[in-house]
Amino acid sequence: MATAKEKEGRGIRKSKIGIVMSDRMDKTVVVRVERLVLHPVYKKYTKRRTTYKAHDEGNEYRIGDTVEIVETRPLSKEKRWRVSRLIERPVVR
Repeated sequence: MATAKEKEGRGIRKSKIGIVMSDRMDKTVVVRVERLVLHPVYKKYTKRRTTYKAHDEGNEYRIGDTVEIVETRPLSKEKRWRVSRLIERPVVR
């Protein structure tokens, strides 16, 4: 018989889509995520940027790649995200 904890599974993890800004660290990429925030008084949307350090096990993602990151357990002091998939790679001419 399965316990209530086993039936739950891992639950729903947060995911975000952003652009890789740095790939200089070993097994880590810095991903910039942009979001639109509505101003409470003027009702105008403004862009807000946040950077996340995400785990990249195979060092396969490069600067400019659009990736999806998902929340995970703490992997280091600042890493709480993992790259789940590549969405788009820019064409190099």
